Amino acid sequence: MGRNLQSGDWLRPIDLARGHGLSTQAIRNYEEAGILPPAGRTPHGYRTYTPLHARALRAFLALVPGHGHQTATSIMRAVNQGTVDEAFHLIDESHAQLLDDRRTLQAVESALRDLEPTTAPEPGAGSEPAAVSGPGGTFIGPLAGRLGIRPATLRKWERAGLVRPRRDLRTGYRVYDEADVRDARLAHQLRRGGYLLEQIAPLIAQVRAAGGLEPLAAALRDWHGRLSARGRAMLTGAAELEAYLRERG
Repeated sequence: MGRNLQSGDWLRPIDLARGHGLSTQAIRNYEEAGILPPAGRTPHGYRTYTPLHARALRAFLALVPGHGHQTATSIMRAVNQGTVDEAFHLIDESHAQLLDDRRTLQAVESALRDLEPTTAPEPGAGSEPAAVSGPGGTFIGPLAGRLGIRPATLRKWERAGLVRPRRDLRTGYRVYDEADVRDARLAHQLRRGGYLLEQIAPLIAQVRAAGGLEPLAAALRDWHGRLSARGRAMLTGAAELEAYLRERG
């Protein structure tokens, strides 16, 4: 921005805003947030922007879909403050998060492949009854035995929201229906894969929202699509940011 500009090179806030469907207030907000470099001023105090500001705006808007608004803002602010290495660090973190999300998706798909069809309730263990009225119902002892875990583990998973058994009205025992058994088995597979309970909980919630494993296939395809879209958006954002860095010199 060291070159002298003629008045014909100046851009008004509306000139930047018009091509992106933004308001002039948004342009001023972006400048105040450090997304755009500081604007020049006319003798009467009006803001004047340059093609460099337009390039910065394009870079920011291209970064948002891949990195999110907050991270894109931090990237642009770091660049405009001259701390480009900090901007690169933020970009690296976004790529690492995308890779982690891809690995999580792969783990879910692997866990689903390893799940076998739910079998009928097995005989009970200890003092609990073996089965309950209603299809697919089983108690904590038999379910823990089928998974090869302790009943205390199932109680811990319940507190974390991974399973939601109902209580038998007569005995007060926990009753796991077919959906609960599915969730417990999926949680077991993911725990064996090294995932933490707080990482598993939203995945279990997605299975429930999809209505089971079969409808989840569509959700997984959508998940794949969203991750791919983020990856491509990161490439687009990188290209626009590189163009902005070249123009800044």
